[in-house]
Amino acid sequence: MIRLCTIALALCLGAEVQANAPQTSLLPVARPIDVRTQPEPIQRVSLVPVYYNAKIRPAPRPVSHGGKPYEKIAATAPVPAASVPVKLVTSQQAVRLSLRPLPRPANVPRALSGGAPAEITKTAAVKVPEPIPTSKKGSICGVRQIRGQKVSAIPGRIRGCGVGNPVRVTSVAGVALSRPALMDCNTAKALNTWVADGVVPTIGRLGGGVKRINVVAHYACRTRNNKKGAKISEHGKGKAVDVSGITLNNGVEITVLKGWNSKAQGKLLRAMHREACGPFGTVLGPNSDRYHRDHFHFDTASYRSGPYCK
Repeated sequence: MIRLCTIALALCLGAEVQANAPQTSLLPVARPIDVRTQPEPIQRVSLVPVYYNAKIRPAPRPVSHGGKPYEKIAATAPVPAASVPVKLVTSQQAVRLSLRPLPRPANVPRALSGGAPAEITKTAAVKVPEPIPTSKKGSICGVRQIRGQKVSAIPGRIRGCGVGNPVRVTSVAGVALSRPALMDCNTAKALNTWVADGVVPTIGRLGGGVKRINVVAHYACRTRNNKKGAKISEHGKGKAVDVSGITLNNGVEITVLKGWNSKAQGKLLRAMHREACGPFGTVLGPNSDRYHRDHFHFDTASYRSGPYCK
């Protein structure tokens, strides 16, 4: 009896609560926002340079188990932010897409299959004297003081020209030439003797001594004084060299053109001109003709009457 009364009372109370229930559910109250925990928005930039830190190493790759790799990588100890300086910068020169390379020109062939570049054009080869290995010290013609290198034979473009055993001389008697000069060994030896016995003693310690011999002509396949129909010059045989003057160690130049008629330099140039007569078969200077007013002409041509010096 008591149980029936309890059930009836519960039914009456439920009906009353149902009658007072709202049509819709109430919305929950929004959670308050804590600005201290609110994350800052991420700014997207073009370039993010990261400064390298040698102490930071990437985590090792996890070892697979049962043929299947682990889904998660083991967490590593956090690295202090101060040791990884990251600076966000933007660049006005940044591009959205990579630039494409320019197309290959149509007239440029591709490399050969072996990797060697293909020949683009064929030009006429210019034959030049090929160097021949010399001694380790660079001496030639059997004289230690003559430096340079041997070169292959020079054929003449006209009859009478050419050198069978030429050398390219760079210095004689410890004095450099202003340019490498092609000649035969007899002429190289004569030049070495003239510089050692004539030029160096004449100059002595003036201006710190001789620094350079200024050569203006050596081998050239031409006629004497470039005259048409004249005999082949000794230059065309590799037996001649022209010297315009010398340069001292202090930079002063003694030239045949300006110094021959001067008081100070004239004596020196005349002495050097005189000392060349003997080592060379022919010595010509400003007093010989108008073609030699600015240089000395030396050659090793031989004459029955002896050297010709003027």
